[in-house]
Amino acid sequence: MTAMESEAREASSAVARLISNNTDACKELAARYRGSPPPFISTCARGSSDHAATYAKYLFEIQCGIVTNSYAPSISSVYNANVNMKGSLFLAISQSGKSPDLVASARQAKNAGAYVVVLCNVIQSPLAELSDLCLPLHAGPELSVAATKSFITSLSSLLQITAYMSGDDSLIDALDALPEQLSEAANLNWEPALPAFAKASDLFVVGRGYSFCVSQEAALKFKETSKIHAEPFSTAEILHGPLELMREGFPILVFAQDDETRPSTDALIKAIRNMGGNAFIAGTGITDDRYLPVVQNVNPVSAPITMIQSYYPFANALSLARGMNPDAPEHLLKVTETR
Repeated sequence: MTAMESEAREASSAVARLISNNTDACKELAARYRGSPPPFISTCARGSSDHAATYAKYLFEIQCGIVTNSYAPSISSVYNANVNMKGSLFLAISQSGKSPDLVASARQAKNAGAYVVVLCNVIQSPLAELSDLCLPLHAGPELSVAATKSFITSLSSLLQITAYMSGDDSLIDALDALPEQLSEAANLNWEPALPAFAKASDLFVVGRGYSFCVSQEAALKFKETSKIHAEPFSTAEILHGPLELMREGFPILVFAQDDETRPSTDALIKAIRNMGGNAFIAGTGITDDRYLPVVQNVNPVSAPITMIQSYYPFANALSLARGMNPDAPEHLLKVTETR
């Protein structure tokens, strides 16, 4: 078994540790803003962590009603610009906590009046040490270059923060159900889709709302572990030009949670197939041979977390099927330090 697959399968245990160890801190964070929410939230991250930040935007805006933006690290690390962040919440997400641009951004945000919360897997790191509050990801050592369990714990940590900030008991219930659901998700078989994706040179990954973050993450993993040019789109944005690339047999992976986005997603799937596209759907209620099984009866807010858990073993198998080593991409390092 590769390190990528082994580490991905550890995610359920890691999430259980995170829930147990971070609850009190999340309650204290929620209490800080009870009755007086921050004027806005800024996320700051790179790579897979930035995909987790996409999830944060949907969570905080939909569940808490707080405008959430993505802070570009170069604003601090390259331009050294001063931005007014008084009273805001600055949320930095990083597996290693070492990238100089994230550290510079968090320091500048703190100096500009933001309350800095860091989600990090390495608590003895420069980013974690300058935070006002560090929420450890509790993923444990991650040796494969491709991040898996640290991405899942990042999503879970964001869900935990949101559950307590919103005061929505259904989100707390969804969080508590995650470890068992992730164990189930890791064993679902997506390998019938391997032949279509193994021969691909280009593909799309589609999601919307809460699942857009996992379409971004899956597209990255296709690139870094299988050298496939994969592009993520929302079911709305794909209609603004990218569908012109559609051709017979063009592979598309669709993440489809059961919420308000589902009608538009189903309509897109039908349109893609009418154009000859080869769409595989991770979602409930699909009965054809291009259905990818997902965990049933999951809260739509947390469903994408279980879907990406099912995707990782598939991505690992795809990399091996294409004669590659998913643990050691040719041009990448585990820790990328950008400025």
